[in-house]
Formats: sequence, structure tokens, C-alpha cells
Amino acid sequence: TGVNFSPGQMRHTGLTTDVAIEGKGFFEVQLPNGGSAYTRDGEFHVDAQGRLVTKGGYAVMGESGPIQLDPNNHQPITITESGEIRQGAAVAARLQVVEFRNPKLLTPISGSYFIANNPELLANPTADTKVHPGYLEGSNASPVAEMAHLLTAMRMTEANQKVIQAQDERMNRALSDLGNLT
Repeated sequence: TGVNFSPGQMRHTGLTTDVAIEGKGFFEVQLPNGGSAYTRDGEFHVDAQGRLVTKGGYAVMGESGPIQLDPNNHQPITITESGEIRQGAAVAARLQVVEFRNPKLLTPISGSYFIANNPELLANPTADTKVHPGYLEGSNASPVAEMAHLLTAMRMTEANQKVIQAQDERMNRALSDLGNLT
């Protein structure tokens, strides 16, 4: 099994710190050990220290490091489609969005986070990927398709079970026929 990186449907939340990605990009976040991880989950919020963080508490990375906002500035926070983060009229940072040549080589860690420890993976900052403020990306799984896959798997299991039962009956007949040769 693998991770399906096809985009999910966007749903409007209206929250200024929610951001959905259109394209193949990933948000870069900083792990507690200082390493980088990547996610498509743009459900962000501002913590008590003024850092933009994920719902898991990881610092969201900007082009020049972790995004730090002024906790004493009570101006509204907005994010533009280019990933620019504004606090009032002032530009505070720009989201670090990266693309990978082959995202299937990413290693999943907890939740919706991935690390790039394969040397063939190169995180390239991208200008192609567009972000949608006030939206979150939903699941890319189709309930109808998954139900069809489940039914197919169930039918295959039943067919395999019948083959095993037929083989078991053949073995029983062979053993009983060999036992009656005397």
C-alpha cells in the first residue's frame, strides 16, 4: 500500500489561518528536533508566542525560517494566494511551499506529516503552487470507490476460501482412499 497524493476537494472554512494547496506542493514545518517535515494539511493557528503553527504544534516555515508574528499586534492576519502572510498592512512572511519530483518517496511519520530522507528527493521551492486562504483540503478518498474496492476484496476472499475448502476435501478423500488399500 502507498499514500495517494492526489488532491482532495477544497472546503471553505472562512478562517484566515486555514490554507489549502492547489497543485503538488507541501507546506514545510519544523519538527521539535529542528528537522523539517512536510504536510498538505493547512489547518494553522497562531500560538501564544505569536508563531504560526500546525494543529500538531509544529512551527510553519516561511521562506526565511519559522513564521513569527507580533503577539502584541492585534491587526487581523491574512494570507494571500501567493502565500504572503500579512499582519494588518505589514508583510510578516511568505509560506514555504515545496514540491518533490516523486512524493511517493516521502516517509510518513505521525498524522499527515512526511519527512524527506531519501536522497533522490529534492525539495524545490515552487512558484507554481497556489494556496487558497480560508479553505482546507478534504480527503481524496471516494466513499463509493472505496466501497467497491471493499466488495471486490470480499468476493476475492470468498473465492479463495472455496478453493481452500475444495483442496481440503480432496486431501481428505486422498488420505481416506490410501488408508483403504489394505
